[in-house]
Amino acid sequence: MVAELDEKFFLVRSDVLPESMQKTLEVKELLERGKVTSINEAVQKVDLSRSAFYKYRDAVFPFQAMVKERMITLFFHLEDRAGTLSKLLAIVANAGCNVLTIHQTIPLQGKANVTLSINTSLMNIDIEELIQRLNKLDFVIRVEILSSGA
Repeated sequence: MVAELDEKFFLVRSDVLPESMQKTLEVKELLERGKVTSINEAVQKVDLSRSAFYKYRDAVFPFQAMVKERMITLFFHLEDRAGTLSKLLAIVANAGCNVLTIHQTIPLQGKANVTLSINTSLMNIDIEELIQRLNKLDFVIRVEILSSGA
């Protein structure tokens, strides 16, 4: 009988990943984009051993790859102004996301919290780009990713 793996996942900044993991991600990107025709060509191009690539290839993924075809929940702390929710939703819709749930608190002292659950399976930009666009809105105080899951 094979024991089930108790897998745990962590979100880690790229600058703290070991070089071999970063290079594994580079190899995967080269292959995905068709910039190389084989794993051997890709590992040579980024100066990574084949054994290191095979060791990490199924264990390290770019964040955007993990949220594709998934639901994510975003938390917003907003200034209470007319039209803020519609502007926020327009950016989410333009990114190709489908809004699943919306929860907004009653504004207190000119501030409100909004929680959005969105389906990202048809998203046409990276999650990082979406967060950047949302953060650029002058009424957004803070945006956080609360959860990501299937």
